[in-house]
Amino acid sequence: MIDARRLRILRAVADHRTVTAAAAALYLTPSAVSQQLAALEQETGHRLVERGARGARLTAAGEILLTHTNVVLAQLERAEAELAAYSAGVAGTVTVAAFATGIGLVLAPAITELNLTAPGIRVRVQDAEGDASVPMVLDRQVDVAVAVEYRGAPGADDERLTRVPLYSEPFDAVLPVDHRLAGQDQVAVADLAKDPWIGPYPGNPCHDVVVLACEFAGFEPRLEHSSDDFRAVVALAGAGAGVALVPRSALRGVELAGVVVRPVEGSAPTRRVFAAVRQGAEGHPLIRPVLDALRAAGADQARPAAEDTSSAVPDRRSTWT
Repeated sequence: MIDARRLRILRAVADHRTVTAAAAALYLTPSAVSQQLAALEQETGHRLVERGARGARLTAAGEILLTHTNVVLAQLERAEAELAAYSAGVAGTVTVAAFATGIGLVLAPAITELNLTAPGIRVRVQDAEGDASVPMVLDRQVDVAVAVEYRGAPGADDERLTRVPLYSEPFDAVLPVDHRLAGQDQVAVADLAKDPWIGPYPGNPCHDVVVLACEFAGFEPRLEHSSDDFRAVVALAGAGAGVALVPRSALRGVELAGVVVRPVEGSAPTRRVFAAVRQGAEGHPLIRPVLDALRAAGADQARPAAEDTSSAVPDRRSTWT
């Protein structure tokens, strides 16, 4: 009989590529993970993991077992959801990891709605970058992730997860007020090829969006200044340090002294936001209302942009309203 707890350890090793990282994610010691893997190999009669200088990787037998692992763990999530529904009395805590802007735009409104429609559900929030929350869900550190599409993100067909699209938003160009293109109604990314750039650090999903937008425009951005705080990015642009592409919602409430904000000409780079849970958990009586509230908040967020994106970027040089 294969122990499902050991299957979770196998998947963690596959996800994190080292025993040490998998152990940290599961709050176990590396020796405990190694012991459980050895026991799983004894149960199956196959060598499942190979370790080398570059970490751990699954053998062919391990990959076969991993495919079944994803199905088994998803079914266990569904079983837990149905049992929780059967036991009635929808009350408990759901932990949600989300990036800062997502907390403000969809998670906070969702909590407000849940306070009215499902007062027995308590949402505990953890601030996490847009690429960090999905691994936290897979490692069972949180129940729900509010995440950003990024290079290497699990796709919509990933059998470990159920994804719910929430909203998408364009990036706008932020330029010093005396920039040569400040007087234009729209700015082409290609026209910024020779400028110094300000942007998030590598690893931040928004960094990928900015770099890809520049690549599509035919150049590699000269990133001279880095910050994951868009208030700092805007302040640096206002000081004349360079130009930036910033998600539109991240500019709300930010002091825009010394800068102008312009829509990107043509097909603007876009930040796509989604919620994710472990597959099978979407039907849990505590998690389902949270997903529904997030979906509704995302629809509210998307509606104004769909009606008139051009009016969303007024010519303001000091405040954003």
